[in-house]
Amino acid sequence: MFPKFLSLVSLYGSYLRRCFTASGLSSQTINIDNETTIHFWGPTPKPNSNSITTTQKPSLVLIHGFGPMALWQWRQQVQFFSDRFDVYVPDLIFFGSSTTKSTERSEIFQAASVGKLLDMVGVQRFSVVGTSYGGFVAYQMAKMFGERVEKVVIASSGVNLRQRNNEELLKRAKLEKIEELMLPATAGQLRTLMTLSVSNRFNILPDFFLNDFVHKLYSENRKEKMELLKGLTLGRDDTANISPLQQEVLMVWGDHDQIFPLEMATELKELLGEKARLEVIKNTSHVPQTECPGQFNNIVKNFLIGSS
Repeated sequence: MFPKFLSLVSLYGSYLRRCFTASGLSSQTINIDNETTIHFWGPTPKPNSNSITTTQKPSLVLIHGFGPMALWQWRQQVQFFSDRFDVYVPDLIFFGSSTTKSTERSEIFQAASVGKLLDMVGVQRFSVVGTSYGGFVAYQMAKMFGERVEKVVIASSGVNLRQRNNEELLKRAKLEKIEELMLPATAGQLRTLMTLSVSNRFNILPDFFLNDFVHKLYSENRKEKMELLKGLTLGRDDTANISPLQQEVLMVWGDHDQIFPLEMATELKELLGEKARLEVIKNTSHVPQTECPGQFNNIVKNFLIGSS
């Protein structure tokens, strides 16, 4: 592997941290109970302040997907929304520096842990945006915290996951196990994931760069992350075990999503009920917030600031 000063991944990570800091966020870590520690980016506390919440702006929580830590997934949203919202960007448990001694591994446990974090930093009401795996967590937070959650954005997240959806995904990826796709251990596996996730092709990226990416961003907590995949309460059989939410829900999807195809979004909209709406961003795949950030951000902003 490259020494840190020669690693493009390390250099870009430093750039991302500067972007978050310039947006008024700081890196913070809190023990939410005697077993669990969560790292997050949030509004920088004022000196001698007992509360981390420092403004009267509404709170917005960004929940990352299954992949690199949150820092790598939300840069363009942090920069866009931080002027209007107090933005909180937690690393889910076993991503980044978040960890637990608990044996719980479900997305319900992730949701409860983020809720404890928000309690500890004094956030009473908030809207939540979750992408992919983070959408599973956002859905559970909306169910769990009820009126505390003002609005919900589910981006590229097949909350209506069935067992057969995973089987179809593995066929598209030409892999045998879901962890070979979601937890790439080689340049080839990462290239497969990127091909399915992003409309732009990555065949031109050399293996040394992808190997550096795998080593820096996918090598930690692999055993625990495999347990997270197995611990999902969703997708265990061929029944979509979800119910409508009481909040307004915006779903944002790429029309070429190959992880959770668009037909899953259409069905999910019906399952979530009359308060759900779907926006499709053309010529994007599984990460429209990265592929077309301007359109994604404006769609989400208009939803969040619009009247209920």
